[in-house]
Amino acid sequence: MKRRTLLGGAAGAAALTVLSARPVAAASPGTPSATPDAALNTLFTTYGNSGVGWTGADSTYSTPLPGGRRLWMFSDTFLGPVNPDLSRPADTPFLRNSMIVQDGARLETVHGGTAAEPATLLAPASGDNWYWIGAGIAIGGVLNQTVIEFGRTGPGPWDFAWLATHLARMPVGRLNHVIDITPLPSGAGVTWAAWLQPVGRYLYVYGVEDLGVSKYLRVARVAGRDLRGRWEYWTGTGWSTVESDSARVLEGVGNEHSVTPWRGRWLLVTQDTTELFSAKIVAYVGDSPTGPFTGKTLLYTTPETGALGVYGNPNVYTYNAHVHPELSTDRRLLVSYNVNSLDSDDLYKDVTIYRPRFVDVTLA
Repeated sequence: MKRRTLLGGAAGAAALTVLSARPVAAASPGTPSATPDAALNTLFTTYGNSGVGWTGADSTYSTPLPGGRRLWMFSDTFLGPVNPDLSRPADTPFLRNSMIVQDGARLETVHGGTAAEPATLLAPASGDNWYWIGAGIAIGGVLNQTVIEFGRTGPGPWDFAWLATHLARMPVGRLNHVIDITPLPSGAGVTWAAWLQPVGRYLYVYGVEDLGVSKYLRVARVAGRDLRGRWEYWTGTGWSTVESDSARVLEGVGNEHSVTPWRGRWLLVTQDTTELFSAKIVAYVGDSPTGPFTGKTLLYTTPETGALGVYGNPNVYTYNAHVHPELSTDRRLLVSYNVNSLDSDDLYKDVTIYRPRFVDVTLA
């Protein structure tokens, strides 16, 4: 099955361990330096090239699991096998979402169905629609995973649209068993699944109003850690229980981004969507988790993008950059981003394109 990915990504990020928030003023990240994270890039490359399970996907969220393990959550996913020349067979299994459990250097793919007949892990009741993954958090042995429902609007590869956002709950020890799926707020044109961040007694929810060329950050929160609770929406001056009262906080975020505590302030990391198919990963700093976010700083320029990139392919682009807080500190951030192609044939010719990349960003 051939696939296309919504520009900038349709899902959100989910890494939920709080960084230490030292009371040190910092106006901006200064002049960062960044290098690829060799260990994680090699781990996923080796696993993906083996063809034993997951061979590539986008989104790339992470959250800690009990026993020192880690869960990686993905949207559109290819499974094995992989040909000796690192191409994909035309009939390779294609799933709308999947997960990987990491235990040290061991990775294991989690999907629905069976090993012989794999299926998408999470799916709507309507077989014509699908879920892309949003942010997720493990609470008391249960993974609380936001999922974003999309449906077809026509026969073309780009003819699809966001319909609603939901919460899917699964036991962390049995991720392919769904406890229930509950609707989340979806009435104001905002996808409330880009990022989840615990802040004191609240769980902050970062959403994106995606108008295509322009993408706006919006902020909500729930008391405690249960997304089925009472929602409040940041209006720009205070909080309202009316979803349509939520304010545009910042233009230019990706559909996935991160907002994490950093040196007594708040660091927003995102792909720069003020430019079409931008290769730039940027950061902003705010005095509170609701912003305002200022001091735009370039963290990294993705080397895969465009005709001058490492693939020499004008159709290759990058998107969905965000931090993984549980693998980061105030000085060193682990950032992931996704790589894709506007020509889906490229994803079958070369399995290495459609995979996350990991970068270590050192801040001044």
